[in-house]
Amino acid sequence: MKTPTTLEPTEPAQRVPPQSVMDEASNVTLVLHDAYRFAVDFGQPGAAAFLTDVKPPLGTGAGPDSEQLLVAAVANCLSSSLLFSLRKFRNEAVPVRTTADATLSRNAQGRLRVAGIEVAIRIGVAGSTLRQLDRALAQFEDFCVVTQSVRAAIPVEVRVLDDSGALLMA
Repeated sequence: MKTPTTLEPTEPAQRVPPQSVMDEASNVTLVLHDAYRFAVDFGQPGAAAFLTDVKPPLGTGAGPDSEQLLVAAVANCLSSSLLFSLRKFRNEAVPVRTTADATLSRNAQGRLRVAGIEVAIRIGVAGSTLRQLDRALAQFEDFCVVTQSVRAAIPVEVRVLDDSGALLMA
């Protein structure tokens, strides 16, 4: 069997029709390049495709693996949700740097699983300079679609710190 080398899907993706006006679909196409390396295409104009890979010994580690993509999705969603909450209270220019770590462990069958995710969001200003910070912190996690979905199966711990390292939320 010849491995596809373009980002064209081998067959059209099946789309699930939205259940209501508020429902949205999110589609991604993966095309195998070689071994365990896939090109990921988000189907959005201007969004570059990128390669994923698994770590050795199966893959070469030439791109992020599935676990890293999951952790990145959680971290990105939380960061965006915090910015949304802060901007809702007219806090516009707030730099953010987020780090996230996953803990992997084996289940009863010996299969490797993501056992937890820890996220630290550091805002680049003093917390005392932000409007309605307590309200923004109290609600931002509720806006995060990915984290709230993942939390049904994986514990996610979130900390928010300011530019001096002061803990604003744990």
